[in-house]
Amino acid sequence: MKGPILVGIAGGTGSGKTTVARRILGAFDEHVICLDMDSYYCDLSHLEREERRNVNFDHPDAFDVELFTAHLKQLASGEAVEKPVYSFAESVRTGETICIEPAPIILVEGILVLADPAVRQLLNAKIFVDADDDIRFIRRLQRDVAERERSLTSVIEQYTSTVRPMHYSFVEPSKRYADVIIPRGGKNDIAIAMVVSDIKARLFRMNGGS
Repeated sequence: MKGPILVGIAGGTGSGKTTVARRILGAFDEHVICLDMDSYYCDLSHLEREERRNVNFDHPDAFDVELFTAHLKQLASGEAVEKPVYSFAESVRTGETICIEPAPIILVEGILVLADPAVRQLLNAKIFVDADDDIRFIRRLQRDVAERERSLTSVIEQYTSTVRPMHYSFVEPSKRYADVIIPRGGKNDIAIAMVVSDIKARLFRMNGGS
């Protein structure tokens, strides 16, 4: 096996995919990095603040997939990338970037990671993190109010008008492409241990083991 191992981690909003990614990161120390698709939302600075609230952020068109894919290819080729910094409170790119250095293992995390063919074809392993709808909604609600300066009413309106229908149109169907489906997200110790074990085996073979 040549080059880094790219592991896609997809799943609906609030499914626990970020927790799964963090647990995998913690199992490898310096051998692994994570590139999150959320940092690659399209910049909406050309729109008024209220107009940005009406954008469907759960549709594939909300993401700059071209840049995201280009950065994945650069990392896979051993090149560092400048990941954009995105303000979720303002729905714009801040203009700042974070330098991401290549690593033997690259975790690729986001709701639509498995839905986009260009991203999917770059992945060596594909994971879908699953969770019940009510759990996902509660987590989304807590996050958006606490971290993204959203009101309770706006979160509920967004969930019913775009998040839920986009989940069933794009996110849920992408489950068919997964090599592994992890129910209960970050709390599924056995599934995460199996994934970590598989990645370690791939890393061992990549380094010339047998």
